[in-house]
Amino acid sequence: MDPESTKVRTFTLTEAQGLLGKVRALTEEAVKRTDKLSVDMQGLSQTDPAHVSAAKEFDEVIMAWTDKLRAMGLEVKGLWLVDFDNGEGYYCWKYPESTILHYHSYDEGFAGRIKIT
Repeated sequence: MDPESTKVRTFTLTEAQGLLGKVRALTEEAVKRTDKLSVDMQGLSQTDPAHVSAAKEFDEVIMAWTDKLRAMGLEVKGLWLVDFDNGEGYYCWKYPESTILHYHSYDEGFAGRIKIT
């Protein structure tokens, strides 16, 4: 991947909200795929070839999701947790939230989220 394509950019709230539809679609697709893989792995030994294969694919889905979002200039902070840098902190979105409702400073992180008024 081109290092330039992973540069973090800053967003206004309007820009972040405008990009959220694409972010949600990519996330929903990844969630569906990983949910199915989790079901496929249930009841299998971790050494079972089917479990090993599904676990590998699970990791690949998450890495592909992360790469796509980073290429858009976003910061992935956890599983299905995305931050949009606004130059003073982050607009914070976590699947399955319907819109961007929270903000937090650079130092606070997810635990310090406050509702955008």
